[in-house]
Amino acid sequence: MFERFTDEARRVVVLAQDHARRLHHWYIGCEHLLLAIVAEPSPASAVLNEHGVTRERVEEQIIRIIGAGHVGDLFRGVNGEALAAIGIDLDTVRARIGAAFGPEALERDVQVVGRGGLLRRRRRLRVRRAGGPPTGPGRRGHIPFTDRAKKALGRSLRESQALGDNYIGVQHVALALLSMDDGMVPLVLSAVGVSSAQLRTAILDRYRKAG
Repeated sequence: MFERFTDEARRVVVLAQDHARRLHHWYIGCEHLLLAIVAEPSPASAVLNEHGVTRERVEEQIIRIIGAGHVGDLFRGVNGEALAAIGIDLDTVRARIGAAFGPEALERDVQVVGRGGLLRRRRRLRVRRAGGPPTGPGRRGHIPFTDRAKKALGRSLRESQALGDNYIGVQHVALALLSMDDGMVPLVLSAVGVSSAQLRTAILDRYRKAG
């Protein structure tokens, strides 16, 4: 499938990994693909930006809901496909933890019992915020796609076929992300105050006029 991707669409996938690393996440989710799209110049990103889906606002919501390097670290090394087989979706778990407890939830002080039975406070080591250098094992290796991100990339092919195109461009990836009815993308769009249906129509109109 990836052989059908245009250079611009492939760049979006590469940049999604870069954004995941920068935010100290251990996975590439739909939110990282969306962030990569809105941060790069293209007709699709222009439409999204015009409707308020900008790099700044998308990243703000990712950090608000998931955090930078906290919830992502918690699930490092977890086999998402195995959990999905028994009905557990890691993307949904990440989003719900972030929404319920906030991005700082995993950084709070905890009380532990030390020697002699005395209570003492221990602060969890804080992971550096976005922009800091990569730390810890696996930071420079391959970052896996979540099951939902794989599903979205697969849908980009169907979006391309539905439009009668023989390639997969940024617009097809964007339309695929907007077709997701659960996970992070709907949460981000809801926070921005725009619907996926509205954005899909606007993107399709833009490309029809361009053609």
